[in-house]
Amino acid sequence: MEQLAQRVEDLEMKLAFQESTIEELDQQMIKLNDLLAFQQQQLRLLVSKLQSVEPSNMASPSEEAPPPHY
Repeated sequence: MEQLAQRVEDLEMKLAFQESTIEELDQQMIKLNDLLAFQQQQLRLLVSKLQSVEPSNMASPSEEAPPPHY
């Protein structure tokens, strides 16, 4: 009977540890999800800003005249 009680106690401790671990992982997932949402928002803002930038006044490499030594 004592052996059975010990096994039940061991299982209860393992269950408590697993519940604690699952809660910690859940909190980390929430943090990561928030971080991902923030990074996606920042990326959308950056893409929007890059798309709104006017083209440069510099000529493209294909429009450039070759250097005088060619």
